[in-house]
Amino acid sequence: MDRSFSQTLSALRRQRNLSQRTVAADLGISQALLSHYENGAREPGLQFVCRACDYYGVTADYLLCRSDSQDAPASTLKAALTFLEQIRSVTDRAELALTEFADGE
Repeated sequence: MDRSFSQTLSALRRQRNLSQRTVAADLGISQALLSHYENGAREPGLQFVCRACDYYGVTADYLLCRSDSQDAPASTLKAALTFLEQIRSVTDRAELALTEFADGE
């Protein structure tokens, strides 16, 4: 990959035709700090990276230049959906057991 975090952060903002002032306000930082992040003078903390990923709708791997894909891999999404289905099944069984227990008293 021939890009850096700072280049990616700046490109995401420019692709959406947003000003540094707007993005900085939306992300809860000063325009000067966003400028430092975008020109590589400073590196952000994890909380900012997470907020920026949510703001731009990209994965942390993309923002941190670990992937060329802005979206989560299909396998990750499939695993998350499977996990959610399992949680629903467990909660449904727990609710049924509690209802049966309550009816038995």
